[in-house]
Parts: sequence; C-alpha cells; structure tokens
Amino acid sequence: MAATELRGVVGPGPATIAAPGGGGTGPPVVGGGGGRGDSGPGPGAALGTVTAAAAGGPGPGAGGVAAAGPTPAPPAGGSGGSGAGGSGSAREGWLFKWTNYIKGYQRRWFVLSNGLLSYYRSKAEMRHTCRGTINLATANITVEDSCNFIISNGGAQTYHLKASSEVERQRWVTALELAKAKAVKMLAESDESGDEEAVSQTDKTELQNTLRTLSSKVEDLSTCNDLIAKHGTALQRSLSELESLRLPAESNEKIKQVNERATLFRITSNAMINACRDFLMLAQTHSKKWQKSLQYERDQRIRLEETLEQLAKQHNHLERAFRGATVLPANTPGSAGSGKDQCCSGKGDMSDEDDENEFFDAPEIITMPENLGHKRTGSNISGASSDISLDEQYKHQLEETKKEKRTRIPYKPNYSLNLWSIMKNCIGKELSKIPMPVNFNEPLSMLQRLTEDLEYHELLDRAAKCENSLEQLCYVAAFTVSSYSTTVFRTSKPFNPLLGETFELDRLEENGYRSLCEQVSHHPPAAAHHAESKNGWTLRQEIKITSKFRGKYLSIMPLGSIHCIFHATGHHYTWKKVTTTVHNIIVGKLWIDQSGEIDIVNHKTGDKCNLKFVPYSYFSRDVARKVTGEVTDPSGKVHFALLGTWDEKMDCFKVQPVVGENGGDARQRGHEAEESRVMLWKRNPLPKNAENMYYFSELALTLNAWESGTAPTDSRLRPDQRLMENGRWDEANAEKQRLEEKQRLSRKKREAEAMKATEDGTPYDPYKALWFERKKDPVTKELTHIYRGGYWECKEKQDWTSCPDIF
Repeated sequence: MAATELRGVVGPGPATIAAPGGGGTGPPVVGGGGGRGDSGPGPGAALGTVTAAAAGGPGPGAGGVAAAGPTPAPPAGGSGGSGAGGSGSAREGWLFKWTNYIKGYQRRWFVLSNGLLSYYRSKAEMRHTCRGTINLATANITVEDSCNFIISNGGAQTYHLKASSEVERQRWVTALELAKAKAVKMLAESDESGDEEAVSQTDKTELQNTLRTLSSKVEDLSTCNDLIAKHGTALQRSLSELESLRLPAESNEKIKQVNERATLFRITSNAMINACRDFLMLAQTHSKKWQKSLQYERDQRIRLEETLEQLAKQHNHLERAFRGATVLPANTPGSAGSGKDQCCSGKGDMSDEDDENEFFDAPEIITMPENLGHKRTGSNISGASSDISLDEQYKHQLEETKKEKRTRIPYKPNYSLNLWSIMKNCIGKELSKIPMPVNFNEPLSMLQRLTEDLEYHELLDRAAKCENSLEQLCYVAAFTVSSYSTTVFRTSKPFNPLLGETFELDRLEENGYRSLCEQVSHHPPAAAHHAESKNGWTLRQEIKITSKFRGKYLSIMPLGSIHCIFHATGHHYTWKKVTTTVHNIIVGKLWIDQSGEIDIVNHKTGDKCNLKFVPYSYFSRDVARKVTGEVTDPSGKVHFALLGTWDEKMDCFKVQPVVGENGGDARQRGHEAEESRVMLWKRNPLPKNAENMYYFSELALTLNAWESGTAPTDSRLRPDQRLMENGRWDEANAEKQRLEEKQRLSRKKREAEAMKATEDGTPYDPYKALWFERKKDPVTKELTHIYRGGYWECKEKQDWTSCPDIF
C-alpha cells in the first residue's frame, strides 16, 4: 500500500526535492557534517524505545521527492522494512541520528531509494522538507557496535546512526550495501553515456568529415560484399560439382560441411553490410539534429550575454537614480533640495527595503565625469558637511588623531561603475592579475587587513593564562573564528601591496602587543606577518592569496599556516584559513560566506580542535554563518564542544562522559551541557555610521591614520591609498597605475640582471624580503618566511637606509 502511494510521484505540486549535501553539526570523534535542521527541537524519543516492526514500502524518489498526498503512518515506534519485492535496496523506517552535544541522538525517519539515503524529522515531513541526503555511490558504511553504524562520504557529510536492535541494524546495513553497489554501477554507466554525449557535441566541420569517412568505408564494405557474394557463389558451385563426383562417402560429408559454412559466411557478411548501411543512415539523420542543437546552444549563449549586459546596465541606471534621489540623511539639516545627483535625478526616500536590495556594481576602469570633480563637497557625499571639502575634513581629522585614535574617516563617495565590460573578460582569471580600479577597493591594504586578525587579541591574552591546555585550545579556536567577524559586511577589495611594502602596528603601551607585516612576494601575492605580546604569546603567519572569478561568485583561497606560540608553556598551535566566497558579483547585493574546516593542532601535547564553517544554504533552517567545533585530546576523546557563528559569538560546552544504555555510549545530556556553557567571544559593535565608512571596525578606522617614525615603505604612506581614502578617486586611479608601472619596471630590471648573471656564469641573488627570512619551519616542515628581527631597532634609531624606494 505504502509502496504504491509513495513511488515516483514527481510533479509541479507540493513535492520537495532535497538539496544535495547536509550542513549542520556532525557527531563527535569522527566529525563531518550532519543533516540540516537538527539543532532545533525535534520529536526525539529516548534511546532504546524503538522496536522492530513490519516492513514498509519504499521511500520517495531520488533526493527525497515525496508525494503530496496523504502518507500512511508507520507502526508505532517501528522501522520500515525493505521495499518492492524484498530486494533490500529500498527501505524506510525510524532510526536514531546523532545531532549534537546538546540534544544527543534524535529519532528521524530515513528513506533509502535509488542509491540515496534521505531523512526527515517525521514521516509527515516527507511532503515538504528533506533534512539531508547522502549519495551512497561515494559513501562508506562502517559498523561501530551492535546497534550503531556510520555513513560518511569522506567530505562534509557523516551520519552517526543507531538502530533499535542488532537485527534491525543488520537489515539497514545490508540494504545500504546493496543500494551502494547498484549506485556505483549506475554511476559508471552514466559516466560512459556522458562521454558519448560529449563526443556528440563536436564541431560541424568535424562531424561532416566523419560522416564522409563513414560513407566511404561503407562503400568499401559494399564492394567487399559484392566480391564475397560473387566468390561465394563460385565456391558453392564448385562444391556442388564436387558432390556430383564419385568420391568416398567420407569425402562427401566433408564437402557438405564446407558448403554449409560457406553459406553461413555469406549470410553473415550480408548482415554486416546491412548493419553498416543502417548505421550510416542513422548517423546522417542524427547529424542534422546535432547541428540544430549546437546552433541552438550558440544562439542561447549569445542571447544570455545580451540579456545580462542589458540587465547590468539597467541595474546601474537604477542605482544611480536611487542614490540621486536622497543623498543626505533625512534628519540632516538642509538636506532638502541638495540631494540631487549631477548625473541623474529622482525622487523618493531611502527605505529599509531599498537598502536591503542595494546593488553594488563590479569594478571597471573608467574615467569619471568631469562635473563630479576631485574635491567633492558635502552636497555630493552622504553624511558629509556641505561647507568643507574632503581635504579640509581630513586635515581636521589628522589634528584630532594626534590627541587620540581616530573614530571616523571621510565618507565613501557615491561613484557608480559600468559592470559588464570588465566582468565578461575576467571569468576564470586570478583576481591579483586583473587591473582593478580603486573604485572596487577599500582604503586599506592587504597587510592592514591581515593585521586586523589581532582585533580580539585579548582572547590570546586569556589563553596565555590558562593552565589547562584543552581550555587554552578553546580560546585559540575562538580567536581563529573572530578573525572572520570583520568580513561579514566588507565586500570591498583591499589594495594589493607592492613588493617590499610593510605595515607596522605598535600597540605595546595600550594593548601589550606590536605587529609587523611585509609583502614578500608579488606573484603569487604573499605576505608575512609577525606579532609579539608582552602578555606571553607570539603570532606569525605567511598567507598566499589565490582567487578565481567564476562569473556569479568570487572564491578567495588563503594558503599557508598560522602559528601561535605561548611562551610560558611552549604550546605551539598551527592552523589554516578557510575559503571566502563573495556572491552576487553580477546582479544583486554582494554578500560574503565562509566555508570549510579548520584543524587547530597543539604540536606539544597532541590536542586538536576541528572547526566546521557551515556554508549558507537557502533550504536550511539552521542559523546562518554557523560554526561548530570539537576539542579532543591525543586519544580522540572529546572534552569541549564549540558552537556559534563566525560573525557574532562563540560558546563552549564541557563534555562530561555519560554511560549509555548499551554500556559504551559516551554522550552528554542536553541540560548538563547547557549548564556548562561559557561564552568565549562576542563581536564588538560597529562604530556609528559604519555603513558610510566601508563598514570598518574601530580598529580598522585607526589602521591608516598617519603615524610618525614608520618605515618609508609603510602602507600609510602609499599615495594612491591615501587619495582614495580622501575621496579623490580619479587621482588615486592615476597614482595606482604609476605605482604598478614602477613595480613592473623593477621586476623587469631584476629579470634582466638574473639573465645576464646566468649568461656570465656569475652568482645572482634573487629577491629577498628585508625583515623576513625564508626557511623551513621546524614544526610544519614548510618553506615559509619567519621574522629575522631588526625592524623595531631600526625604528628606534630611525635608520631606514636599507628600505627600497617603492612609492
């Protein structure tokens, strides 16, 4: 009954197709992402209450496609058995799934069908929501004990499951293994068919040449057929003549056998020729369809490009009209009548809804209209005074900076850009090799962005005071997550540092630490960072940035290890950064997501922390920007569970071992975990009017403030960045081109010197960083740049003779 009602109902009604993959937190020890939606309260029953029940029908189609009609209720507390024909490859029923340390195991309705294992909170939920799906073709099935088993695809999905009994567990494992074997076979067949489809999309000329070759070969076969028929008839005639001769009986039998074989040979040859002729006819028929399909795809691509270009232009026009409608805030005196943009005009107020749908244009190297001017007055700049220029505003701000750290920078001007002409030429390229105008930047360099990792340095100060290494690891993990909190609204690109550019941040008196960054490589871009604190820790890293523009989104992949060493205990931690993705590059409001896993390792004790940054999914009911983690000792035992988001806060739960009903289950009850909750980190609020100042944090606002005594290569002295911060973007673009050309000439000079040294046979030293030395790291065994010392001593003496002239 259930099998008939649930099988194959896929239509435009209220059926739901499960999204691939599963987010959410995974179970302990083994790790991996669980399914979506398990963090919320569910209809979970206590462990051990499920009993075996009668077999049910097969589940819905692939990916959790469920019928909209009524679903028969399962037997109370039972599990479904194998489906159609008792094959064991289709099955549905109740299982307990590990969700997290707060809620432990929760009862879920699982459906196995077409090589996919999907689960729901209840059977009724199959009509509208699938919590997660795992493809068995790439999954591993492992049995833990009498009732527990694990399904993992080796990536972000791992399901820890518990059956009601050993018999029920074996039924599920058998069904899963059969389904996996079928899925692997189907995957291999689909790969073969995919190859045929790829071959069928050949070029029109190549297809015609192939058909001509086939036709000539078939003609050759036809000629051979005529010859075979001619010679075969002659052979049979000769054999018939032999039969009429008076020969021994044994010879006549042999001749008859030869005659029969000759006849069979001729029939087979004719069949082969006919098959070849049919093949040629089919190839000629289908070639027309292939040509039409190919031409249709080309036309569709051209239409899509034209549509996107028109859409981008329309959004650009609408954004200018919207920004021109109301430039000054409504509560600013004298704002009425001064909110007209010089390029276009419009009416209306800024509403919350409009602000949410604000469109950010992509970069384009263009010349600004002359009537915008370089020194835009307050009437053209949101929130700025109407009677002073940006230069005067900045000078006034410099005077305040001498007394205390600055709390504001000139507001971001309202320049608009043409979108399409640069986007269509950048797909698939590395971002660092694309000439970007300052319009796409924020007035900070990558070295300053790297220094922003120290905004929550107090987490390392607290970690340095911890006597327990596992507790210390929790604070290091929170510090790792906190470095991403500044990126949630920061959609602008930092300036690519010039080779040899440096940035110092001396906060020894105020916060007890000081930091130094240097750009040690230009292609690929790499920056070395060293920070030391009198509170007992040192942080060092070398980060190489690789990025790819994919048309719809931009992926930024930081490479390199981060090291944190605590002086008192000698604990040495290392970890790597996750991938940052910028979405809605072409159309829509830009937004940023972090995804991937971070493994923090204490190389002295062997303790580890695994952090999972769950990628955002439209179909997930889980909290956005979620981060989960587990702190384990060298034996793999979990001591702390971490839960939070990378843009708001991180909490820590102490895991206490609890003996389960089966004797070996060590999980913590939800109420006990809640009592042990400790908030490790919480994001600081943004400054007032941060939306007009590139969404900078309080620390970011101070990074580019002028300071005396810095090296001549410091990012604060970079002219194009300073002009851009002042709002003089035309001059900044020209200055940026000058600096990049100067850098190219220096690189060509070094290449020429290297070539000349090679020809002469004289030794040549390649480019070496000034304050960092490239050598093998004693812990990770990687080649990296480590601070060699000397910078702060040179600053004290104000001896910068060794610094190159890069500006």
